[in-house]
Amino acid sequence: MDEILEILEKDARTTPEEIARMLNRDPEEVRRKIVEYEEKGIILGYKAVINKEALGLIRDKVIALIEVKVTPEKDVGFDRVARRIYAFDEVKSCYLVSGDYDLLLIVEGQDIHTVANFVAEKLSPMESVQGTRTHFMLKKYKEDGIVLTTPEEDKRMKISY
Repeated sequence: MDEILEILEKDARTTPEEIARMLNRDPEEVRRKIVEYEEKGIILGYKAVINKEALGLIRDKVIALIEVKVTPEKDVGFDRVARRIYAFDEVKSCYLVSGDYDLLLIVEGQDIHTVANFVAEKLSPMESVQGTRTHFMLKKYKEDGIVLTTPEEDKRMKISY
């Protein structure tokens, strides 16, 4: 992968001037390359990883990981089914995976009932869906390579034998 992309992937706030300095290149060349990557759809967006727990927003949404078993369609495999599923607003991410299930979804809802209704009323009734398994996220420790929690001091009483 291009060094410019590697730098931006680690920290999207890095300016073209900083990247140019790091790589011993002309800043205008770096700017042009970034614009080219954006126009070609290689760079799709920029994102901040936010520790919502530190903001006290731990309960603002419920996140579920949903495994979905589907019947692939002739000549298109899983792609058309995946497109229909990821078109739902509740679906934040959709991955084709190996194992007992075919798709892994990351779904957000206002509460557990919203997610349950999504599964029962929208996802499960789809013709290609054979089954689902839902896991509710209880706590995030690390996201996109960034540790979200600081280790707390162990306050348990030490016992020795």
